[in-house]
Amino acid sequence: MNATHLLHQLILSSAQQTPEAAALSFGAEQRSYGALAAEVQAFAAGLRQLGLERSERVGIYLDKRIETVVGMFGATAAGGVFVPVNPILKPEQVGYILQDCNVRVLLTSPERFAALAQTLGSCHDLRHVVLTGNPAELPALPGASVHRLNDLMAAPAAPGHRVIDADMAAILYTSGSTGRPKGVVLSHRNMVTGAKSVAEYLGNNANDTLLAALPLSFDAGFSQLTTAFHSGARVVLLNYLLPRDVLKAIEKEKVTGLTAVPPLWIQLSQLQWPETITEHLRYIANTGGRMPLETLTTLRGMLPKTRPFLMYGLTEAFRATYLPPEEADRRPDSIGKAIPNSDVVVLREDGSECAPNEPGELVQRGALVAMGYWNDPEKTAERFKPLPSHAPGRQGGLVLPEIAVFSGDTVRRDEEGFLYFIGRRDEMIKTSGYRVSPTEVEEILYATKLVGECAAFGVAHDTLGQSITVIATPPQGGSLDTAALLAECRQRMPAYMVPTRIEMRDGPLPRNPNGKIDRKTLSSEV
Repeated sequence: MNATHLLHQLILSSAQQTPEAAALSFGAEQRSYGALAAEVQAFAAGLRQLGLERSERVGIYLDKRIETVVGMFGATAAGGVFVPVNPILKPEQVGYILQDCNVRVLLTSPERFAALAQTLGSCHDLRHVVLTGNPAELPALPGASVHRLNDLMAAPAAPGHRVIDADMAAILYTSGSTGRPKGVVLSHRNMVTGAKSVAEYLGNNANDTLLAALPLSFDAGFSQLTTAFHSGARVVLLNYLLPRDVLKAIEKEKVTGLTAVPPLWIQLSQLQWPETITEHLRYIANTGGRMPLETLTTLRGMLPKTRPFLMYGLTEAFRATYLPPEEADRRPDSIGKAIPNSDVVVLREDGSECAPNEPGELVQRGALVAMGYWNDPEKTAERFKPLPSHAPGRQGGLVLPEIAVFSGDTVRRDEEGFLYFIGRRDEMIKTSGYRVSPTEVEEILYATKLVGECAAFGVAHDTLGQSITVIATPPQGGSLDTAALLAECRQRMPAYMVPTRIEMRDGPLPRNPNGKIDRKTLSSEV
């Protein structure tokens, strides 16, 4: 719809066309496209006044609010790269992310700043902290200056850095199998192409109102902003405590599109939906794991006029596939076909294409493929690899390699071209829409000094997708106190990472041939 190349231009272009149209709502606060564009440009000017260089990182550690959106798009308008930090992460995890990607500027609230005070001292590249809420007094931070957001946005306009669509726009952190989060680097091209593609198959338009219920640090959560802004639609930001809050927001704001993860859909399917919702909720979309068939059936029964979109995607390539609503009856267990302007192939280990219904690895190619993992050449080389010269879409005369993302997921493609998810090739735990590293869980458990040995893994769960199970041995010379261990977990971990079950075993735990604790054997015994 809009001739845009850079991420922030999604807002600026809509502001030029329909400046008075509603763009963003948060509680009683409203922003038109014209007003939002002005705030984005003001924040960008403030960042340039602070000396932000091209492609330097701007961390954003806030819940969903107007300032969060302004910070994200303002960072790219200044020529920088925004790094959204999930607001439920603990200070140690936040500190790791800020250090890993060398954040120069951090946008946060006074309350969150106070919780991070000790952690920020280790962030040696941090030069500026910007606080929301217009605090009367500014705290001190050795090695960095602290500013009020209101003051920063009063800076005079200044020329920006030259940026092209191949430049970095964002780094989204997702848990990695090494136990530390991995930063997925996304270009302007990745995100703008993704916005156009998703808006195309969802049919988004200027009359839509999308509810942003997912965290904006998720690719699918941030996608609610990009698809809406590309289409000139409105986004409603929601920080909810209970599933019923989501229904209230849908009804009050006359939401036309809602994207959520399976655990939330399961909870929503157990509620009584107001009949008036069916008059305006045009579509629902699922991401972050397979929606149980029973849940899908229940939702479709309550929302007969609403179209269901079942989606699959990787942070490493934004979105990958979707199942058209008209296919939901015939093949509700399918993840569909490739989204517009993207290609998905199913390959054997030797790089050749799989036959129909033959399991293989899902490989995605095209403009949505990310730039790799920040500061992690080993993991980048494992996941982002040259597409085999004989793969579909390639021609022998092409000399330069085409980098594709190898998902690590096993799928099959039927005779009609529809894809079906079989399983993950690695040991990541997919729970509540999050990808959790078992190693990260284990490292935190070891840090409590309440276990001797431990292993974490996922177990199939109807509501969560997978629940986190831990098998642990007592600490040397002591006993395993599961209540105390769970209490420590709740203090040290975000809620989605806390184990659902902890089982005690006498040591030592079984090993694989490499001498490592054998998670696969342990999980098969549960």
